[in-house]
Amino acid sequence: MTSGRGGTESSGSGDIARTLDLLWNTGRRPSRGPKPGLTLERVVEAAIEVADRDGLGAVSMRRIAAELGTGTMSLYRYVPGKGELLDLMLDRVQRPSDDPADLGDGGWRAALEALGHATLALYRRHPWLLEVNQSRPILGPSALDGMEKVLARIKPMGLSDPELVSVIILIDGYVVGAARTQLYEQEAERSSGLTDAQFWEAQRPALEKAMASGRYPVLAGLSEDTFGPDFDHFAFGLQRILDGLEVLVARRAGT
Repeated sequence: MTSGRGGTESSGSGDIARTLDLLWNTGRRPSRGPKPGLTLERVVEAAIEVADRDGLGAVSMRRIAAELGTGTMSLYRYVPGKGELLDLMLDRVQRPSDDPADLGDGGWRAALEALGHATLALYRRHPWLLEVNQSRPILGPSALDGMEKVLARIKPMGLSDPELVSVIILIDGYVVGAARTQLYEQEAERSSGLTDAQFWEAQRPALEKAMASGRYPVLAGLSEDTFGPDFDHFAFGLQRILDGLEVLVARRAGT
């Protein structure tokens, strides 16, 4: 995906073995840092802060060093390069909450609904995630912790293991599409200088004339609130996905 903030980068583009060492805390760490208080966790947090503020393209070892007030070479004591740093960033932002209630207080449907909304919120907090090709992720503790918690909640669906994983992929795919649309809208407003309301108001005279022509009777007959901001398209779509899964679960259960 390409946005106004940069192009696509890929997870797993660094030294995989070194990244796994860092993620799982199995590698050798510096016995002392060149700057008091500098840690791998702080380096990763600084990189995330830059990406949140200025986009993934702004993340570089030089920029992170400047943010931390240290020399660029000092960072290489903690992380080999940007490829490995990106995977650490991805795992860090996916760290699940320790509160079981975050996945709802009901069964599998409540868990998936909560997952959908939580994932959308994650992309809103970190829009640079949409700039990363995660088709081959490096699996760290946060990613596996999150998957473990979701699978434990949806296991009662009675589906096969591949199907359960597919359910998670289905929800994530839907959320990514919605998040990308929202990001495009924000980018369009930022680049054009027009709010969404101003953009559509500029088209109103032409559209009113088109509706009065008789050429579009179905469109002309739609209610005034059809394209209003009050309808939650994301929630509506998510519920229809869950409805479909409900049918499948009932069919497998023979009810």
